[in-house]
Amino acid sequence: MTERLYYSDSYLTAFDATVKRVLTHAGRPAVVLDRTAFYPTSGGQPFDTGRLGTARVVDVVDGDDGEILHVIEGEIEPGDVRGEIDWARRFEHMQQHTGQHVLSAAFDRVAGARTESFHLGSSSSTIDLNRTLSPSDIERAEDEANRIIWEDLAVAVRFASAEEAAALPMRKESQRTGTLRLIEVPNFDLSACGGTHVTRTGAIGAVVVASSERFRGGTRVEFLCGVRATRAYRTLRDTIAASVRLVSVLPTELPAGIERLQAEMKDARRSLKDLQSRLTAFEGLSLADRAEAFGPVRAVIAAVEGWDQTGLKSLTGAITTRPGHLAALFSTTSPSAVVIARAADVAIDCALMLKKLIERFGGKGGGRPDLAQGGGLQGDPNEMLALTREFISTAI
Repeated sequence: MTERLYYSDSYLTAFDATVKRVLTHAGRPAVVLDRTAFYPTSGGQPFDTGRLGTARVVDVVDGDDGEILHVIEGEIEPGDVRGEIDWARRFEHMQQHTGQHVLSAAFDRVAGARTESFHLGSSSSTIDLNRTLSPSDIERAEDEANRIIWEDLAVAVRFASAEEAAALPMRKESQRTGTLRLIEVPNFDLSACGGTHVTRTGAIGAVVVASSERFRGGTRVEFLCGVRATRAYRTLRDTIAASVRLVSVLPTELPAGIERLQAEMKDARRSLKDLQSRLTAFEGLSLADRAEAFGPVRAVIAAVEGWDQTGLKSLTGAITTRPGHLAALFSTTSPSAVVIARAADVAIDCALMLKKLIERFGGKGGGRPDLAQGGGLQGDPNEMLALTREFISTAI
């Protein structure tokens, strides 16, 4: 069994230990120590990183029989070793985890919402609560949690048997047996927990609820504490500053400014659609006037610049309003899009023509004898036009 030094001192950043065993875990080298300050992934909190001698600790796993496995990059021989914790990562986790205790207790006291689970992520953390909460419920709990943080109350660690803990005012009953490690904020919260915590609530800095959503009949709350809240504020500040410069409004006017831009964009799209419709009709008929004769069929075979597949379809539709006409239009971009269409009195199979093009130039697509479209064609556009002409000549 590994002695867990973080149980009694979460601020311990360096320690001496003895390597008891060298092994592999999931194909990676790992060691077991007689004592460690490295926290393993457990209880919703991620593992610590740092160094053991010259080796880098990249994962810490709660193993069998109370042993802690330290997954490393490098080599360690059995014997004495010096361990060092990545303090920035550890302290960030301590802020989030203690902040979760305070916030969970606040939700319990203010809104009668019990915490079902907790997850400490790489950029934010979540609490899953057992009931649906209103925005005002969340705001009141957030205010209450910050009141406790700013009072800078002591965060105490003590140990009790399961029987002793059952008689105490625990926020949530523990299912564990034996000796329990209890985290206490006096007159506010008492919970069983094996994680790392700050020694005073003031070290949490602040807690901010970033978002909430309904989840499994309750509410999932995303929150940030301390350094993470500061980072999030900076990101939000910079985003808003950039947005107000682009929209040319004051920060408080940003929602209305965006709404105005959306309305203008909607009007612009309407106008653009009308103009495109007029241009399609004009361009389509202009192309039809230059159609090539293939016996009784007049075909427009061209690579048209500035038109996507939707535009090509509109153009072929305009061209094939004329009896006896067929249109095979390609985009000038690479890979190429193609749309092939025929008038009702033309017997050439457009789908078969597209199939021949795909066999030669790749891509994919499909359609019917009267209309086919595809994309992803690779090759020389002139060769695509030549193969199209060859197909039409053979099909007449």
